[in-house]
Amino acid sequence: MKDDCIFCKIANHVIESDYVYEDDLVAAFRDMSPAAPTHVLVVPKEHYAHMADNVPGETIAAMAHAVDEIAKAEGIQESGFRVVANSGPDAGQVVHHLHWHVLGGKRLVDDFA
Repeated sequence: MKDDCIFCKIANHVIESDYVYEDDLVAAFRDMSPAAPTHVLVVPKEHYAHMADNVPGETIAAMAHAVDEIAKAEGIQESGFRVVANSGPDAGQVVHHLHWHVLGGKRLVDDFA
């Protein structure tokens, strides 16, 4: 865990949040500023800055499994959902801890540029 990383602290329960899913490798919690009716962040418990930070395959697999479980639990698996990962400042990454946004619960097709 990186001491100055908010997502490390949330994923490891140093700071509590509205958790939606958790296993040994990842935690998922509701975004504090949701962009859709369902807006959940999936983060690894270990610190990785972004997708190109030599993330182990088992961690990526755990994140993908979490997305599937969240989509089922939130009732968006059939209607559709979006998974977004921003890597670096030019992509709009604000918190430099790998995280995937799971968005759904409304039509998102027109929101994507």
